[in-house]
Amino acid sequence: MIDVREALLVLAHVIEPADEFMGRFVDQVGPVQALERIRQGNVPKRDASGLQARLRSFSFADSLLALERTGSRLIFRDEEEWPSQLNDLQATRPYALWVVGTPNLRLAAVQSVAVVGARAATSYGEVVAREWCSHLSDQRWLVISGGAYGIDAAAHQGVLSVGGVTACVLASGVDVAYPKAHESLLARIADTGLIISESPPGSQARKQRFLTRNRIIAALSKATLVVEAGLRSGTTSTAHHAIQLNRPVLAVPGPVTSPMSAGCHQLINDGIAMIASDWKDIPRLFGDRTPQLELPLTNSDRFDQLTTVQKQILDAVPIRGGATPDALVMATGVAAQLIFKELGDLEIQGFLRKDGDCWRIVRA
Repeated sequence: MIDVREALLVLAHVIEPADEFMGRFVDQVGPVQALERIRQGNVPKRDASGLQARLRSFSFADSLLALERTGSRLIFRDEEEWPSQLNDLQATRPYALWVVGTPNLRLAAVQSVAVVGARAATSYGEVVAREWCSHLSDQRWLVISGGAYGIDAAAHQGVLSVGGVTACVLASGVDVAYPKAHESLLARIADTGLIISESPPGSQARKQRFLTRNRIIAALSKATLVVEAGLRSGTTSTAHHAIQLNRPVLAVPGPVTSPMSAGCHQLINDGIAMIASDWKDIPRLFGDRTPQLELPLTNSDRFDQLTTVQKQILDAVPIRGGATPDALVMATGVAAQLIFKELGDLEIQGFLRKDGDCWRIVRA
């Protein structure tokens, strides 16, 4: 008799990802009983012959060899390393995950953001993705994406550029690089981060698996950031998964003339996404007041911080020539004693200088 973990391993080979009907069935009868019912062809309202064919081809020995060959580990439902937020997927949660990389997935995903976008990204989108993700990584955010061309790749590269941890969720097995051109990028991610898949090693990427993979990206993350997306885009499916899971979605606005920003604008217009104008908008959602760089105040910033009386006095001092305290009393209606006090403060702050009996504007 096999145990629950072994049954989950077999089910991960036999049942196609995100099959909600079979997911409910497994939840109802349990993994071990579900596997036996599939073997018997006793699945209500479902022709189990396809599942039985997959079951007959499964080999425990081959699955163990695949783990060794790929250097991956298995994380089963509700084990110590299993991220509990994946359970929000309910009947479509994975049976197991194949993971390559040393970080603990559950701990890494505690503070995580999905960064997704168009494959045919513009230079604008790629710059935003790289720079924002490098900053987020510096603040210990796990950046999760899908390893595709365009925004996905830029997001991963931004994290790697600062030596951070990024996670790539594949639509194929962990040993199948897709796209093939990103084989070296995936290897770099595995060195310091995580490669994740719910499909067994050797599984090829298929169109439907890209869409079902997106639910995992959304569920693993505390928030989803869409950098660029066309109107009809698989990227927006990740955003919709996040909304269904009550996760916040942010979208980066772009030029109204850019087709690659049209999907972002639509998400914002539909009330699905909030506008993201800075990488700090993501931690701010969760009350993280990340310290900002102390930049020198501009003259206009300094002027805004003055009191109303100080602004009145400055307004009354001519740009050329200056003014005496008596002239400022007449010009402002402010008492002489207060005029003298504020003149001293304005001198200290560098707005005015005393020149004999007059006070003159200090030019920037």
